Amino acid sequence: MDRRLFLAAGAAAASAGLPGWAQSYPDRPIKIIQGFAPGGNADAIARLVGGEMGKALGQSIVVESLAGAGGTIAAAAVARAKPDGYTLSLATGGHVVAGALYNALPYQTVGSFEMVSTITYFPFLIVTSADSKFKSFRDVIAAAGGAPGTVAYGTAGIGSTHHLAGELLARMAGVQMMHVPYRGDSASLTALLAGDVPFIIAPPTAVLSNIKAGKLRALATTGPQRWPGLLDVPTVGEQGVAGYDVRSWAGLLAPAGTPRAIIDRLNAEVLKTLQIPAVKTRLEDIGGEARGSTPEEMKAMVAAELSRWTQVVAEARIPKQ
Repeated sequence: MDRRLFLAAGAAAASAGLPGWAQSYPDRPIKIIQGFAPGGNADAIARLVGGEMGKALGQSIVVESLAGAGGTIAAAAVARAKPDGYTLSLATGGHVVAGALYNALPYQTVGSFEMVSTITYFPFLIVTSADSKFKSFRDVIAAAGGAPGTVAYGTAGIGSTHHLAGELLARMAGVQMMHVPYRGDSASLTALLAGDVPFIIAPPTAVLSNIKAGKLRALATTGPQRWPGLLDVPTVGEQGVAGYDVRSWAGLLAPAGTPRAIIDRLNAEVLKTLQIPAVKTRLEDIGGEARGSTPEEMKAMVAAELSRWTQVVAEARIPKQ
């Protein structure tokens, strides 16, 4: 059976078995809260997926930005919202990084939420200038191994997913590198173009135009497979660091206690939305891969990521915030 027909049939069967109050859900607009600036990737993903889900659910889905503190302000607002399916969170990989990095949060990274579904995964790129002496990531490893602590890399800031990706990479490669934090991806890119840092770790959207313009060279992608947008760029794993896999992600969360019938309804609509060709194409345009999940799969992923980054923060002695 065609996957789209299978999903539609599953959703219809699920609706037929719902209690009366759940069958009427939703009967008013739904809000998706995201924790970053309007116009960014998180905002774009929330509006893209929310717009299509709203059509299917017969209610508008409004996206609200509560930017600040690495997404924790938005997460806290959703955690304390009424668990009725009308307030959701568009969470990103920063959700688990914050859980690993902050001494205290007004919510539990896993326990304060019901997981709905993942939406997209996207890797980071390891990028240098076009005239750099580094022609591959193997060259970076060799240089770092020969002179511990002298090879520097830039990221969007201390405690960012990019930073933790670099710390994990150094540990798995058995080398020491120096982290240089900047205030966001644009600042790290500016530093790289100015020659202030030899390479950076950044999402595809931040560097792709400069790669295509010939100003930058992509040395590696951090995912387990080559990124479709740059198929000639090998993975870190292909260049001697077996098992390395760091990708950020986006997904939908609801407050803990949201009825399972509503979670299942939302999950079915996310999965159907991710089968829409225009949605898949748009997610690819911003560097991602459309990939849904069951609530249980997403919960297991979030818990595993929290454990991994908590260990990286401790081993790298990154100061807790």
